[in-house]
Amino acid sequence: MNGIHGMDGFGVTVQEPNEPVFHQAWEGRVFALSSAMGFMMPFSIDQFRYMREQIDPITYLKASYYEHWLIVLERQLDQTGLVTRDEIAARMGELAERGA
Repeated sequence: MNGIHGMDGFGVTVQEPNEPVFHQAWEGRVFALSSAMGFMMPFSIDQFRYMREQIDPITYLKASYYEHWLIVLERQLDQTGLVTRDEIAARMGELAERGA
């Protein structure tokens, strides 16, 4: 692996006692949608990892674990033609207007 995605030296990882699987509800939804994509098209863990490694380093370092999953999910949806980036952006705009 050559890039920010496999680097170490960022300090000790502290595990939160009794840490929940998902800290926010949207994380569980992203996990479920990502898992469901496997039924929509053949998609291996290696492809998922490759797409995650294509996230630019600045975005990768600023994003949380499930934000990485969301970025990959949006790219999968766009690449398969199930949902376009424009449709995603339009829906995000609708949700922002509603304060959701």
